[in-house]
Order: sequence, then C-alpha cells, then structure tokens
Amino acid sequence: MSNLDRAAVEQLTLAAGLGPVQHLVPLTGGANNRVLRVETAAGPAIAKAYFRHPSDPRDRLGAEWAFARFAWAAGVRCVAQPLAVAPAAGLGLFAWLDGQAIAEATEARVEQASEFIRALNAARWRPLASRLPIASEACFSLAEHLATVGRRVEHLSTRAEPPAQDFARTELLPVWHQVRDFVRDSGWALDGILPVTARCVSPSDFGFHNARERRDGTVDFLDFEYAGWDDPAKLICDFFCQPRVPVPRHWFDGFAEAIAASFPDPAAVVARARLLLPVYQVKWVCIRLNEFLPGGAQRRAFARPGEPLGSRQARQLAEARAAVHQLTRITI
Repeated sequence: MSNLDRAAVEQLTLAAGLGPVQHLVPLTGGANNRVLRVETAAGPAIAKAYFRHPSDPRDRLGAEWAFARFAWAAGVRCVAQPLAVAPAAGLGLFAWLDGQAIAEATEARVEQASEFIRALNAARWRPLASRLPIASEACFSLAEHLATVGRRVEHLSTRAEPPAQDFARTELLPVWHQVRDFVRDSGWALDGILPVTARCVSPSDFGFHNARERRDGTVDFLDFEYAGWDDPAKLICDFFCQPRVPVPRHWFDGFAEAIAASFPDPAAVVARARLLLPVYQVKWVCIRLNEFLPGGAQRRAFARPGEPLGSRQARQLAEARAAVHQLTRITI
C-alpha cells in the first residue's frame, strides 16, 4: 500500500527529529492496521498505517492520536508517546515500547490496568479531553447498549456469509433474546441517559491482548483506534469479555470497584456492569465473526496480508460456537 512506503514513513521520522529511515520491519499481530518497526539513527519507533474503507468510516488514526496526546499531556506514561502524524496518508508515528506480549492475566497486571484507567479519568476535565471523540460504539443508556449489540447480532443473521449466518440464526439469536429480555425486565430505566460527569475516557478494546510487559513488570497499553468517551460499565465488561487473554471473573468486583471510584455514583457503575456483562459476552461472540461480514475480511487482509482467509474463518466460527455454548446469564 502507498501509505506504507519508505518515503512516507521517512517524512514522519524527519518531522519527529529522528532522522532518516534506516530499516523498516513489518510486525505481526495487528488485526486492523499495518504496523512497522522503524529503525533510525536515534533509535526505533513504530509506524502505523490505518485501515480505511467505505464500509468502515471510523477515523482510527484520529482517535488513537487524540487519545495518545491526551494521555501524555496528563502524565500517563504507560502508552507510546505520539511523535508525528500524517492524516492524509493515514500514518502515525509513535515511540517504540520495549516489552513482550502478555499471555495471561495476573493480579499485579489487573491492578496496573485499573490504575491506568484511574489515571486517565483523573485527568478527564483537562482541556485536551474535550477534543476526544465519542468512543466507537459508545453507549450512554441501557437502551443504547442493547441496540448496539442487537445490531451486531442482526448483521450476522442477515448479512454474514452462510456458515456464520446459520450459526447466528439457530444458536446465537435465541441466547441473545434471553439476555436482552433479562435486561429489559430488570427494572432499570432503559432510556435514562448517563450524565456527562459519569462518563469515562476509555481506551476501548481494552485488555491484555493490547498490552506489553517490560522486564521490570511494568505493563504498557496499546491500540487506541476506538478510544474516546464512553460508559465505564462498558469498559469493565469489555475487559472481562475479550477472549485473547481472558481475565478471570474472580477479579471482577475488585476491578469494577476500582474503576467506579472515579465517578460520582460508584455503586451504580458496578451494578450496571454486572447487569451488562452477559450483553457484552454476546457482543464478543459477534466480534469473533467479523470476518464473515462485508469489510471484515478486507480489514484482516490489509493488516495481515498472506494469511489464508478460510483457516481464520473456520477457527473463529469454532471459537464463537464454544463461547455461545458456555454463555449463560451471570450474576456476579
């Protein structure tokens, strides 16, 4: 792709004061964007080329850049420093973060994750926070949570390729209807809007799948292309529902309470997260099957050229089916 050529990246390294590009090394693991390690005389950096397609209008670069600038201005140093940006080219340059991928959650890592969220939200009244976008699929009422996840289920059952569509219609929809009806019958006001003071600055897609650990045990967090303002209950649910590095449920209460302490009514945040947890379990089943939807496979092909689509889809369908079989309404 043109937005990954050496000249385009070198414009950013020169703007950041790193000097000319010496080497470009593609990195694996990205699901939506292409990522390169950029070698310069001043040291390594990370260049990201962000996926763009008419079927997916998200400004991934804009969201990540605004979030990283906000975090650094607030003194949060467990994210990569933003160095230079080329919006027209869809390119961002960030400082290199040393560290290894995280294979499992531990109590110390979960504590660092909650401290990261607390530090972000202690600064949510700073001027740069006003420039943050609304997070991708942000929800500020229970009705919006249900509608957002409901749209994902509907898309799978009407627009996905046949294997995923059949699965959504026969296995996922009945479970979703049970979960949706439980929330509707819970007695909570579905249309009550979350006050601005109760909204959080969220990294979105938050979990240890988007993190690295340094040798000293410090955890750094990555990938903020969906970041922005959101419901803290959604952040909590996503953290416990993302499948790549599962976080055991016995840490739910402590994590939820630590996050909720930053907001005016902590008990309401925790209660809403408990209520919404099965809703977000369904959402993450749907996310597993994104590549069966128009545009999903194109995103993965952009981020991971050369990986066979068929093998990815078969694996994802098997994982989604297993997740639905395990999904029940959970009261924590």
